[in-house]
Amino acid sequence: MRIAVIHDRLTDMGGLEAVFYASMEVFPNASFYVSVIDYKRLPKIFANKSIQTSFLQKLPNFLKKNHRNLFPFYPIAFESFDFSEFDVVLSNTVFAGKGIITGPNTKHICYCCTPTRYLWEYRHDYTKNSGTIKKVVYSILCHFLRIWDFNAAQRVDHFITLSIPVQARIKKTYRRDSTVIYPPVRCNEFLPGEIDGDYYLVLSRFVEYKRVDLAVQACSELGKKLIVIGDGCEEKKLKKLANSNVEFLGRLSIEQVKKYVADCKALLFPGEEDFGIVPVEVMSAGRPVIAYGKGGVLDTVVDGETGVLFGEQTVEGLKGAIEKFEGMKFDKKIIREHALKFDESVFKEKIKEFVDNVICN
Repeated sequence: MRIAVIHDRLTDMGGLEAVFYASMEVFPNASFYVSVIDYKRLPKIFANKSIQTSFLQKLPNFLKKNHRNLFPFYPIAFESFDFSEFDVVLSNTVFAGKGIITGPNTKHICYCCTPTRYLWEYRHDYTKNSGTIKKVVYSILCHFLRIWDFNAAQRVDHFITLSIPVQARIKKTYRRDSTVIYPPVRCNEFLPGEIDGDYYLVLSRFVEYKRVDLAVQACSELGKKLIVIGDGCEEKKLKKLANSNVEFLGRLSIEQVKKYVADCKALLFPGEEDFGIVPVEVMSAGRPVIAYGKGGVLDTVVDGETGVLFGEQTVEGLKGAIEKFEGMKFDKKIIREHALKFDESVFKEKIKEFVDNVICN
């Protein structure tokens, strides 16, 4: 049985890349494809993997440096791959990977992490600070890419996705049913600590939709100690919002991150994510999560048992949740047991079972 596993692009390591790597481990004898890869920005775990790339890999580095420069060309890149020799293709994608062309004897299973954000419901966010000409050009380009993206989704034989909210978006956007299989979380890398720290924690890239600003402002106004780990384009803006009780540590090694996770009072997670691996990692260490109650956390955080959910994505909403949290008690053991439901072993078992069922039927 010949299997191919594909991923949109490998230019950084994040939750989607963790899904790809776990799939590589489940199907070690498969062939692996991506549009473009940057080994310098990836952990060494990918170094010994044989991964085929598209013609985009041969473009000059200044074009590949910002992946958004290439998004009009991703559909062509994936349609150029030949999958005629495979029985099953498993695509892990947020955009063009779903658009591969397969023959009548090849089954295409798509692990769709979300309908493409910058083409559909979040399209205006990508140009709200741009000039008129760029907005017009982007609107025209996205019009045609949306047509391609919808048609590409109809090529898929079976859809899998990572949370119930995304399942609903796939149904609305692509008119397709899907099965939820939660993405892999390496729960055993995050273990409960013996020290109960006096600080709240943010662990995030500093980009606008993560809403780290809400955590910084809320803790600054409440006078609560906050440790912020991460970096990104909003760093200067966030530091201007912070009082002396907020400490920025930048990017840290995984071992350092584990220590801060194990000892924190709680994770603050004020953004909306399709799933959100960080909250599950923190819960694996027995620590609760204070999160904006929308998106993937509705699948992963049990309000009042493994954390606190708040309804308004505002500073006041988060402040109220922090104050509510401080009057509550949480059980580390219960929190960790809940997190283990999302362990990578569960993902591997379910993804293999799904592929086997498709092959047998």
